[in-house]
Amino acid sequence: MDPFYGAPLRELVPAVIGVLVRRGAVFAAAEDAVQEALVEALRTWPADPPHDPKGWLVTVAWRRFLDVVRSETARERREVAVEVEPASGPARDTDDTLEVLFLCAHPALSPASAVALTLRAVAGLTTRQVAEAYLVPEATMAQRISRAKRAVAQASFDRPGDLATVRRVLYLVFNEGYSGDVDLAAEAIRLARQLAVLVDDPENDGLLALMLLHHARRPARIRPDGSLVPLAEQDRTRWDRDLVAEGVTILQSALARERRGELQLQAAIAALHADAASAAETDWVQILEWYDELLALTASPVVRLNRAVAVGEADGARAGLAALDEVDPALPRHRAVAAYLHEKDGAHALAARLYTEAAALATNLAEKTHLTRQAARLNSSLR
Repeated sequence: MDPFYGAPLRELVPAVIGVLVRRGAVFAAAEDAVQEALVEALRTWPADPPHDPKGWLVTVAWRRFLDVVRSETARERREVAVEVEPASGPARDTDDTLEVLFLCAHPALSPASAVALTLRAVAGLTTRQVAEAYLVPEATMAQRISRAKRAVAQASFDRPGDLATVRRVLYLVFNEGYSGDVDLAAEAIRLARQLAVLVDDPENDGLLALMLLHHARRPARIRPDGSLVPLAEQDRTRWDRDLVAEGVTILQSALARERRGELQLQAAIAALHADAASAAETDWVQILEWYDELLALTASPVVRLNRAVAVGEADGARAGLAALDEVDPALPRHRAVAAYLHEKDGAHALAARLYTEAAALATNLAEKTHLTRQAARLNSSLR
């Protein structure tokens, strides 16, 4: 990726799309036109940067849109009267990021399509970059994005937004992590910062805090060979303490508003892990209290599964296994948690078998490798 095509340029994308949509362009046509303007910016800006980058992008994108409209109307024997904003005039200082986020998180879209469209229209990534992040051919991703844009073509740009859906899409982007030449976790954090500024909602702050606290641990999470390092085994000196401090500060401010939500509670759990100087010093009793509150709020099977681990740490393996009995065994990672708790309880042969079964069910290569190694470690000790 050209180093000039960085976050400052991408940050302008949703605002420019917003200008075109408000002038009458449908979302899909506006997004296409802005992508073409970005390509032109890459070609010309390094040698001749504009004084008003947003105004330049608006002008070029609007002209690209008009070229398409005039071509289509010529074929259809119709005329469309439009007014072109002068290139020298400053762009209107309006931030349409939130509205574009709402469109990209449209309920008509699948989660994968919503994420792909968000990466194009809000993060400003090219189709090639999005395809590399998803490890699919560029043509496949282009078709996916085109279908997503058609699905939202009739959506109103001024409709009330579903913040919960927007947050869910951004967290999906964050969890894609890193692939190709784009750090999707960093992009998600950038967009979450924008959302927190645009909408005063403690759950938006909770999302940002959760991302920062997880991102802070990333340098210690993966070994050079690509395998996972469990939280208890991570080198905590490699955690980014500045990100931890920022995440905790944002979280504390959100919790103080007494409007607790799922993301704030998840961030509170992550903060307690980040606060512990070592795995042995983790405050599992308080973590369990947060899980109890989170479970009461969401009734989520995944939360119930994770809570079983916390019970096992706070009250002992037998108590954790009893809590696990209340969780649907068909749930992903159920066998992995069972293996961990049985190992903690001293049943190494059973734990090894469960680790092997969990590895066979894992869909993520890094997780599969980790679970296989856990099984091999226990089997080796049993000989």
